[in-house]
Parts: sequence; structure tokens; C-alpha cells
Amino acid sequence: MTDLQDKQTRPTLEEIGAYVRNPLFARFCGEIQETHQCAEKIEYSACSLAPGWNVKFKKAGKTLCTIYPHEQYFTAMVVVSRKEKAAVEALLPSCAPALRELYRETREGNGQRWLMIDLEDEGPLYRDALRLIQLRRSAV
Repeated sequence: MTDLQDKQTRPTLEEIGAYVRNPLFARFCGEIQETHQCAEKIEYSACSLAPGWNVKFKKAGKTLCTIYPHEQYFTAMVVVSRKEKAAVEALLPSCAPALRELYRETREGNGQRWLMIDLEDEGPLYRDALRLIQLRRSAV
């Protein structure tokens, strides 16, 4: 089993997927790669909130999302900046109630909200996360 806290050993995307043990992880990563024509970047974070290896998807120097792996699920962090705020708020009424609540409860700092979206199935939150990533991509 891959130790995602071992700073010395960078895991592959497949090893992270094996750790998560949820096929949604590979599907989500594949969808981002295909839709946005970008490759993953696996990085170690010493951040006290989510230490360990994570997966970033960037396009044109901008992070589209960061994925924090957990057992059986993963968290997709999507940053809503000043640039995307109006578009995201226009999209919110068509989003799942859980995402609307998450947005409302996430504090804004420096003109940004860091939405931490826990994904474990291909339900409304999954689709909403991909829509938010699309908005970030459009703002590049």
C-alpha cells in the first residue's frame, strides 16, 4: 500500500488511485485530462490542513483543481477567484444543494473561496465540480 505521507517516495497517479480504492478517482482525473488537455502534477504538501501527496491539474499556469486523496473518496479543491465569482454565483442556482451550502459556508479571503468538495460517487456534486473547473478554465 502506498504511503501518501512518505515525502521521499513520489507515487504515480495509478498508485494514488489504488490508495483511494474508488474508480471515480480515475474517471475524474481522466475527464479533466481529456477535457482540458492537461497532465497531472503530483506534489507533496506540508500544509497542516491536508499534508501528503496531492494531484494538481494546471492549464496555462493556472491550477484548475487540486485533488486530495482519501480512502474510498477524494476531495477536489476548486478555487473561486474574483474573476470567476460572478459566473460561479450565476451557476449556483442550478447546482446541488450541497454545493450551494458549501459555497455559502466557505469564507472568502483575499477575494477567493477555496471550495473543498468531497467526491465519492458520480452524483450531482461530481458534475458540479466539473462545471466549476470548466469555469476556471474559461477564465484562463
